[in-house]
Amino acid sequence: MSKKRKNIKLFLDRAMSRSFGRQIVMLLILFVVLLAISFLLLSISGADWRAFCQRQGLAPWLLPVYLLIDTNAFNNLYLGGDVHGWMLAACSITYLCGLIVFNGIIIGLITNAIDHRVEAHRNGLLHYVESGHYIIMGYDDMVPSIITEIFAKTPDADVVLLTALDAKQVNEKLLRSVARDKMDQIFIAYGHRMVKEYYKDIHLETAKVIYIVGNRTRPAHDAVNVECVDSIYAYLTEHDFAQKPKRIICVFEDFDTYSAFKTTEIFSQIGRLGIEFVPYNFYDDWANQVFVYRSYKEKNNLDVSIPYPSVFGKGVSYDDEKQVHLVFVGASNFSLSFAMQAAHLLHFPNFQRNKTLRTRITFIDKNADEELQIFATRNRHFFEVQPYLYCDMSGKDAEYQAEKVCELVSKDFPDTDFLDVEFEFIKGNAYSAEMQNLIKRWAEDAEHQYLSLFIAMADQRKNFMMGMNMPDEVYDYAVPVFIRQDRADDFVTNLRAADDKEYDYYKVSGDKLMVEKRKHRYANIYPFGMDDMAYRSDETFLRQAKLLNYLYSTADYATLHYTSLDKLAAMPENDIWNEAEKFWRSLTVAKKWSNLYCAHNISCKVATLRALRNLEPDDSSQDLRPLNDEEVELMAFVEHNRWNTEKLLMGFRKPKRCEDRYESEQFDQELKRNKDLYIHYDILPFEKLTAASQQLDREIVKYIPWLLQMTAYKHLK
Repeated sequence: MSKKRKNIKLFLDRAMSRSFGRQIVMLLILFVVLLAISFLLLSISGADWRAFCQRQGLAPWLLPVYLLIDTNAFNNLYLGGDVHGWMLAACSITYLCGLIVFNGIIIGLITNAIDHRVEAHRNGLLHYVESGHYIIMGYDDMVPSIITEIFAKTPDADVVLLTALDAKQVNEKLLRSVARDKMDQIFIAYGHRMVKEYYKDIHLETAKVIYIVGNRTRPAHDAVNVECVDSIYAYLTEHDFAQKPKRIICVFEDFDTYSAFKTTEIFSQIGRLGIEFVPYNFYDDWANQVFVYRSYKEKNNLDVSIPYPSVFGKGVSYDDEKQVHLVFVGASNFSLSFAMQAAHLLHFPNFQRNKTLRTRITFIDKNADEELQIFATRNRHFFEVQPYLYCDMSGKDAEYQAEKVCELVSKDFPDTDFLDVEFEFIKGNAYSAEMQNLIKRWAEDAEHQYLSLFIAMADQRKNFMMGMNMPDEVYDYAVPVFIRQDRADDFVTNLRAADDKEYDYYKVSGDKLMVEKRKHRYANIYPFGMDDMAYRSDETFLRQAKLLNYLYSTADYATLHYTSLDKLAAMPENDIWNEAEKFWRSLTVAKKWSNLYCAHNISCKVATLRALRNLEPDDSSQDLRPLNDEEVELMAFVEHNRWNTEKLLMGFRKPKRCEDRYESEQFDQELKRNKDLYIHYDILPFEKLTAASQQLDREIVKYIPWLLQMTAYKHLK
């Protein structure tokens, strides 16, 4: 089928609409054409215009130019009286052409050029920053939190936001969350994050850090971000850039995708360019804020952090009779991520004395059967070792009778049911009278458990309604209630602030009137999960992870000792950090995460040490004190329990009898190699470890004060 086009019009429209330079060229071409026409008209007019020019003192070629560009030229010539006849006609035509072109088109052209540039700036089509900037690719509701964190660390930073969305709308959204005086440091650039042609405009190669965000609400978000990483790698390798970004932080929305990137080397090529690749997950980051940082930033004041309560009270000591119990209402991405992070972090020494005092993580959901199957499939190696608890409370008048289920526990393993973390799945409606009564009984059982409630259903309205209407005992016994909110925290935070006052509470016991101090109803409700308050860039734990790896990398495994504290104290800190960075760059992704999980747990260990030393939770006066022998033994036990859980949740499995080096010592060296296949022979109870493995656990916990000292432990105070 033939196509008909108005090709001349199309050519002219395209040429004039693309750039101001092309418009100038078109004007010059028009000027040359008019100049030629003027010469032609004067030549065929029959008038002796050259003699006229000589009398006027003009060069012959200047007359048509003069008539075209000077708006008063015709008047001057006419008053001279020498212009008449056909020469007058030719001059008149030339003058009119000049009047139209230079009094009309040039003014319009300049006005249009200004408007075009302003519009191009507003639409993100102009580029200003050339180096030392931060690049954010894509836009969604968490971008403002990334920008505010960048400015908190580097106040004079330039941020380039590459997005295919309407730049004006993006600018309006940013104004809601970013300080107005910082908006001049944000440059919105139009472009698609997967298309390499846009990278040159934003000078990707000279950026400090690149954040690949995308839009988490869009389908195939994670796949597109992976494609973006590949495009960046291709762009950087296709050109011989002297400078490259230091770090790429890539957002993954799907929990399974994110987990997979913790143990695979899919982006190892980025590392070979000297760029650190960091996967990021929104839900996991919020879990860290609640459990590790135990605070979130005030949206309107970056210098103010609002504290979260500890889910283990004032700290769990060896003699503590309480069990840490986390209850998640709704099996959402939040509850799954929070539960996994809690399993990595919450390990305590009282389990050594009483094996029933496990950290219990409970899910309440109408579809608990299906959620159990999905969760167990994701973490099959954990449930091959540890039974789970199950209770069906979906029927009317159902009783809570949690059954320990061992159907997934493997019979091929010599040791099972030894972990200090257990999962529980309760099928039922959280609004039902039976479930509300169960929550009430848990709240009343304050002598035996540290209870925390997480309302994490997908519907924010339901979360808020349930959080505000818990059984009275939940509020009376000061049970922390964490309520998932999509955006603003203001309402929940203001309610808590209004009720965070002590009142006299009176009750009669026997024939005596008793009085005690009690806070009001909403004094212990806390929001979490807000989109625009998500991202935190505190690298304290990353630095601790690098130091942990430094200790492992420089250890003398023949004598079972790490580099001595005396030797470390004598070394220049810069030398230690340089070595730590070198070792870290050569580390596999799985080992990096292993060190990170260990670092995240340090805050929990510090809280335990304070409890063992009979200190208040916020008393940091003895944090840098060396551990005594009893503390070392308890912390080594805790560390190995943490390590067992970490390995199983990261995909390692316990060896079967036929693979166990301890059961077939004659093949010890060969069986040890199975670690490369994620089969680890030390997934055992602490008391069944070899003396050498136990000693390594004892050794590493001795370095907790040193790790705190090296990384400025403000977050623990």
